[in-house]
Amino acid sequence: MRITALLALGLAASAPALAAATYPERPVKLVVPSAPAGSTDIVARLLADQMTRDLGQAVVVENKPGASGNIGTEEVARAPADGYTLLLQYSGYHVGNPALFPDIRWKPADFAPVALVMRAPHVIAASGKLPVHSLTELIAYGKNHQKGLFYASSGIGSIQHIAGVLFGNKTGVPLTNVPYKGAGPVVQDLISGQVDLFITTPPSMIGQVKAGKIRALAYAGPRRHPSMPDVPTTKEAGLPGYEIESWFALFAPAGTPKPVLDKLAAEIKHVVASDAYRQKIEEQGGFAVYMGPQDLGKFVDRELATWAKLIQDNHITAQ
Repeated sequence: MRITALLALGLAASAPALAAATYPERPVKLVVPSAPAGSTDIVARLLADQMTRDLGQAVVVENKPGASGNIGTEEVARAPADGYTLLLQYSGYHVGNPALFPDIRWKPADFAPVALVMRAPHVIAASGKLPVHSLTELIAYGKNHQKGLFYASSGIGSIQHIAGVLFGNKTGVPLTNVPYKGAGPVVQDLISGQVDLFITTPPSMIGQVKAGKIRALAYAGPRRHPSMPDVPTTKEAGLPGYEIESWFALFAPAGTPKPVLDKLAAEIKHVVASDAYRQKIEEQGGFAVYMGPQDLGKFVDRELATWAKLIQDNHITAQ
């Protein structure tokens, strides 16, 4: 009986390793908690295409927008911890929502970090319908306009929402937040002039900026981006100290076997290091940056503390 028990223990201990060796044996679902055509969706599809080729199984992107990202995020938090349901998460949802929505039905501890895949400072973009061509002109227009400016965000509590609050606080421009289910639907309304302003990562809008339908007035990072060399930084445009950055990362449900997480992390590291991925990310206005599970976990903890303080200090609420 003792031999049998030892064999059982050995088999149990080796089960995760065996699972990782054959993983994935069926299609993998990659949930995006926002609408199609936004930055998170664009990055997810770039990853999914390469992962499908490398892993030999389809990696299928599913958009689950709504409730400021909480619907899709909660779905993954409650999914089986087997590596077949993953989350491509945007930083605003992951580190902003816990401070903004005390009643959400998920928490960061519900997830196992896999890998950071992109970092992207935001762009301050105005509708082409506005009579402004620079950041100083936008600020002056907003102050002189009776209703101020209507700015879009991909949901209450998103980084775009917080970016708008900080922009209004710093410039004195009256701003009204217009929440959407994701960055994708905003772009058409920004083009048509239904909203005036959108402060977001470049991938969701860079094509329309280059087409001249949206005006990129400033890049909210420390240096210009090669994809938009003519767009000044916020410091150069007359708004020093205003820098906003988003990051995008892959997570699995907590409890996913470590060998599976390690296999996924190794695959993502390979993708992010590839010339094809880096080139596409830079074309979209972002930076391809890899961070593995352990470092990502520590980074998320720091970000949670930073954004909780920022939200509290600026009196940002979900109402």
